[in-house]
Amino acid sequence: MTPDRHDGPAPPADFEECYAAHFHSLTLQLNAYLGNLAEAQDVVQEAFCRALARWEGIARYADPAAWVRRVAWNLATSGWRRRRTALNFLRRQREEHVAAPGPDRVALTRALAELPATQRRACVLFYLGQLTIAEIAEQEEVAEGTVKSWLHRGRAALAAQLTEARKEPDHVRVRP
Repeated sequence: MTPDRHDGPAPPADFEECYAAHFHSLTLQLNAYLGNLAEAQDVVQEAFCRALARWEGIARYADPAAWVRRVAWNLATSGWRRRRTALNFLRRQREEHVAAPGPDRVALTRALAELPATQRRACVLFYLGQLTIAEIAEQEEVAEGTVKSWLHRGRAALAAQLTEARKEPDHVRVRP
């Protein structure tokens, strides 16, 4: 929206008069929109600062206060959009609360913790990470046969521990 200009050399309106006549009413309008008096005062003040920098041209408009009002509303809307975007971002960053792990997951975690580090890494990479034996060998800088050995020993140890864990309730289980 471009405000109408007067034709001819109309004398520029006095900035101080415009400010005094409209600051309060614009602040009330923006306060109702934003729900925050300090923020409303800030956007109206910013709109008047922008108007002052261009006052020679704005003063020739039929209604210079309309230009200031439009700028203030645009500033308020832009600020509202920025806050909404930031809040949406923060909501996505919040920690998710998940249910506690089930007894099978706890037993598996305990059994994995009992394995030697190489066997544990190989089992996790193969079964959970879905890496191939060749990829694990490359990552660990060992021969593929070594990875196969780690997996074989790890599976055997996990099977023994998980079978034992099923036989004894968690509260009675004694660690070796």
